[in-house]
This record gives sequence, C-alpha cells and structure tokens, in this order.
Amino acid sequence: MGKEALKLIPKVDVLLAQDALQGLEQDYTHDQLREAVRAYLDGLRAAVLDGTVQEVGTPEQVAADVANTLRRRGAYSLRPVINATGVVLHTNLGRAPLGHEVAQHVAQVAEGYSNLEYNLERGERGIRYAHIEKVICEVTGAEAAMVVNNNAGAVFLMLNTLCQGQGVAVSRGEEVEIGGAFRVPEIMVRSGANLIEVGTTNKTHLSDYQRALSEQGAKALLKVHTSNFVMVGFTENVSVAELAQIAKPAGALVLYDMGAAPLYPLQIPGLGQQDTIKGLLKDGADVVCFSGDKLAGSAQGGILVGRKDLIDRIKKNQLTRMLRIDKMSLAALEMTMQLYRDPKQAAEKIPVVRMLAMDAEACRAHARALDERIANEVPGIGHQVLDVQDEVGGGSMPGVMLDGAAVAIDVPGLAAAELERRLRDVPKPVITRLYKDRVLVCVRTLQEGDDGLVCEALAEVARGVNTEGIS
Repeated sequence: MGKEALKLIPKVDVLLAQDALQGLEQDYTHDQLREAVRAYLDGLRAAVLDGTVQEVGTPEQVAADVANTLRRRGAYSLRPVINATGVVLHTNLGRAPLGHEVAQHVAQVAEGYSNLEYNLERGERGIRYAHIEKVICEVTGAEAAMVVNNNAGAVFLMLNTLCQGQGVAVSRGEEVEIGGAFRVPEIMVRSGANLIEVGTTNKTHLSDYQRALSEQGAKALLKVHTSNFVMVGFTENVSVAELAQIAKPAGALVLYDMGAAPLYPLQIPGLGQQDTIKGLLKDGADVVCFSGDKLAGSAQGGILVGRKDLIDRIKKNQLTRMLRIDKMSLAALEMTMQLYRDPKQAAEKIPVVRMLAMDAEACRAHARALDERIANEVPGIGHQVLDVQDEVGGGSMPGVMLDGAAVAIDVPGLAAAELERRLRDVPKPVITRLYKDRVLVCVRTLQEGDDGLVCEALAEVARGVNTEGIS
C-alpha cells in the first residue's frame, strides 16, 4: 500500500468514539485520551512514510492499540521502574530508593497535615530544622545541623554566608564540574566568595595552602569531593586534618563539600578506609555538607553539619527561604537518620547500605535463583548466569567497582537492542544493561518483589515475539 495507507488512518474523533477508548474514561480525562490518540497517530504516520508500516488497521484495531499503549504506560509520566543495571545510585533512576518503612512514613506525613513548622509543646510556630537536627548531630557527632533542598544549595549557602567577599583556597585538582555543567568555580563566584587557586591539577601540597593563607589572605580552605572522576598515578592531596593544623592558627575556616558521604564506614568488599562525616569533623572540619540521596541512602537534600556558631549563621541567611527542604524529603531524611542510630537496622532497612554490602557470592546466589525462576516461568528464552562488575554510581565513589552477578537474556528472533527497548515498554519498565549484544539483568539493584515482575516482563515480550512470528 505504501503512502496510500495514509488515507486510511482514522481521524482522532473517530478513534475516541471507539469502545476501547470509551472504556478508559474512568481513568483518563478526555484531554489525556485525545493527546494519546494524537501522539499515536503521529507515530503511525511517520512509520507509514518511512515504510515501516505498510497497512493500517481498522478504527477498532487502532483504538485497541492506543488503549493498550495507555495501559502499559499508565496515566503519569513519573512512575516506578525496575533498576536491573547494577548501578546502585543511578542518577537517571532517582538515585537512592527509600525502602518500604521509610516510604510508608513519608506517605503518612504527606497524606494529611503535619507539624512541619508548628511546636506542639508550646502551641506556636516552630522551625522545620528542629525535626531532624538532633538526630543528625547524634549520628555525625556535629554541634549543629541543618538541611536544604540539595547539596548544590548547601554549598552555595555555606560559601555565601561564611565567605562572601573573602578569599577561599581550592586545589586546582578539586575544581570539578558535576552533572548539568555545574562548576565549583562558578558556584563560588555566584556565592560572592573569591576563588584562590592552589596547587596543580595532579598535586597540591600543604605549603600551597599555607601560601594562600599568608600571602593571599585566604579566610577559608575548601576541599571538594571529586564526585565523578578519580586521578591515579603521580598525585598528591592534603587531608582535612592537615588543613586544620594550619587554618586554626590563622583564624581561617576548613570547609568540605563532601558530596556523597557515608554516615559510617560502608561494608564494601575490598574497599579500604573511608572518610565519614564524624571522622571529618573530628579531624577539624568546621562545616561539612553532603547529599541525602547518595551514600546516606535517603531523599534528596543538602545536609550541613559542623560548628554551632557557623550553622546558626547559615540558618539566618535570607536565601534559606529559597533553598528550604520540603516536608516529604524531611520526613524521609528524619526516619533514615533514626535508622542510622543502630548500624544493624541501617544495614537491613536502608536499601543503599544493603546493596553496597552485597558480596559476589550473595549476588551469584540471587542470580542463580532468578535464572531458575526464568527457566520455570518463561520457557523458550535463553538465560545464563554471568559474573559482572557493578557500580556505586551517583558521583559518589568514582573508580570503585563491585563484584556482582547478572542473568544474561536472549529471546529468539529479537536483537538485544530491541529486547532492551521492549523491556522498557512493559507496565513496570525494566531498565537493563546492554553488554556485548546481550541484555543483562543485574541482580544487585533488584528490590523485593522485582524478580517476579522481571519474569512477567520477559514473558510478555516473548509472547509478543511469538505473536509476530505467527502473523
């Protein structure tokens, strides 16, 4: 038929009148249905023009296809997916999952009113930071704490409050750019601080900071976690403890943008000594800021901890109103911090902590169990357990690889790239990893109940391929 098929494409109103779409009016507004039909028809026209589609179905068939597409994709753009990539803190997939208990607590706080800024004891207006400050201080050993909407906001607020108009020394090797082209030097300029570059890209010595204090009038020494890259070879940097030894006599501050920071040493096989927030404060950092949704394993937020006099100054900055955290993120962070009071509870109930602690054998055992389930529930497709390298992700531990396991999947008659695409098009999308023309389902990042959903998704894709083969 070719381009003649364009004349057979049904009109929008004709499709909306079909029973298949009329039956969805309980779940979707008329505008949503109309937009879905238009989007489907746009795709159909393009497919006819490029020769992919030769024939157009009846209005009933086209309406049924639109309805099936809507059912698969749901009413909302933001929806749950299954992370089968093996990247624990996957930035594109929302970073840290909260876990069941924390998510339930957030729902309870969000579904009605809360005492977000109300002091129940005194019956008057309260402060939202009060809900979380005490437990953060208990877990980190800080004198004071506060939380804003994200860590970029925390860094900006820290510099704007404590360093506006003053020199801040930063190693050239730590002038990083993070996702979205946000660069530390530019954030510093916006904050009103004056950047003093010290050292070289690969080597910065204590003497470089000393010159910044004595010769260039630096009033703060800022360390920045390198986030998404690692330098190896001929390198050298200066620790917080060393900076504190020269900063204190000069009356200068030691600040640290830690970015991703564990609350206590993570049990990652093969990983050596790690900086923790409590350790950095003991070493002499005056203020440390870090993300709530990275290694802390909770909701997005920028957490500032340190000296009480400095945190109090930050709280009074008028910009805190622009950067304040919302009630749902605050609820998630509070409960997560409560779990950190007991390391055993944290290891069991904070998904990020649990996933990072999985060793290779635990991953293999899970992969073998999933492989057996696939064999029983989805006969006819290829499957094989493989050892893989997983990642921490989220700009947190660059260069750190985790020994893991995956099930490699092959569906006869389907290229790996097409299988990967179709797994993204099921009711709860399965996001997999493509490796050497194979689709890998990495088990480290699968959550409770995901194994069954993966099998359902594979079965749906396999049925689709079989139907195409018959027709």
